[in-house]
Amino acid sequence: MKINYCKKCLNPSNHPLGIIFNEDGICSGCYVHEEKYEINWEKKIRKLKKFFSKYKNKYSYDCIIPINGNGDDYFVTHTAKHILGLRPLLVSYNNHFNTKVGIRNTANLVNKLDCEHINITINPKLVREITKTSLNSIGDMYWHILAGNQAFPVQIACKMNIPFILWGVNGWLDQVGKFSHYHEVEMTKKIWEEFSLRNFTYIDLLKRNKKIKHRDLAPLIYPSLNEIKDKNIRGIYLGNYVLWDAKKQTEDMIKLYGYETMEQQRTHNTYESIYCKNNAGVHDYIKYLKHGYGKVTDHLNRDIRFKRISREEAIKIRSYYEPKQPEDLNIFLNWINTSKKDFFSIINKHSKINTKSNSNSNSNSNKKYKVSKTNIASLEKKLNYKKTKLLEKETLKDDYIVFGRSYSDKRNFKALKG
Repeated sequence: MKINYCKKCLNPSNHPLGIIFNEDGICSGCYVHEEKYEINWEKKIRKLKKFFSKYKNKYSYDCIIPINGNGDDYFVTHTAKHILGLRPLLVSYNNHFNTKVGIRNTANLVNKLDCEHINITINPKLVREITKTSLNSIGDMYWHILAGNQAFPVQIACKMNIPFILWGVNGWLDQVGKFSHYHEVEMTKKIWEEFSLRNFTYIDLLKRNKKIKHRDLAPLIYPSLNEIKDKNIRGIYLGNYVLWDAKKQTEDMIKLYGYETMEQQRTHNTYESIYCKNNAGVHDYIKYLKHGYGKVTDHLNRDIRFKRISREEAIKIRSYYEPKQPEDLNIFLNWINTSKKDFFSIINKHSKINTKSNSNSNSNSNKKYKVSKTNIASLEKKLNYKKTKLLEKETLKDDYIVFGRSYSDKRNFKALKG
């Protein structure tokens, strides 16, 4: 199958979330983005304020905000508290691949915005077992995080009778235009299973690995539809009510609350994914090997749509970052006790592209540009992603951190090795 590309951004026609191209060769992600310039956002946020005003102070908390320590979490929490006047409960799932800066940013978020926070950490041995199984079964080392990040907050909402979960942006809308801002689509179990988990559920996991028991997976299991209905739980995307621009928002949060940023291996974006060693690292590399494009493409698409960079300039940046093998790949391989040969054999089994027969793939396109870091320095300067001073040194040789001491200063050394 020939891979085509959007004529405006860099989205491929084989996008795993599903994508549509119009007769002009423009992808659905780009033309849904144009809604941002048509919508009356002041009217939208007033609508959301009015909605929440009916329910404020009726429950122990007005809403739950799922967090992982990203800049988006700061923006959602800031908006909830200072624009909507809500009392949120922050809820997080421990990804087990924590970075020092991610731990500090989470601690800083809780401290500076003065919120209560619930976090769950599942058995580290179980995480390894799940990761090995999901990697072998669907070529995904991030399954347990995608499951826990979204199932656990819904569980807490049900247990604590908090009817609203305030999510950030709808990624499926933002990336590929799966939905429209006008539809005000809410988070559902169906969306979670179909798009986040790729229809590989905990039941499939149990079938593939008999060592894992049903009770082990409790934090990763989405509540039943009957329970969600009985408790009137709704997942609302803030991105449907504000003109969502992650770069601008994060820069506002840097100024207001001291959010820290950090350079990454596989993208020019210093704001997102820095809470996790693997999100824009090994996990993203697997995405590139399977689908022919990586996270840097997602980031550049937004930069193109917001007219911060041209498509041709974006291709040069993509060509530098996308093919890069993570320098810390061996840390992951040692962590799951797998050889590099076996790792690539597994990923090749799940790859959705054939670069030899498809000369139009990103993998081949990237080879046309012999780009060095020096070559793209001026383009990165133009994009101007901020690089804040890190309170503590972070290197690619650092092991994964399961727990870290949540000091918002240089004493934030790890409490438990990953």
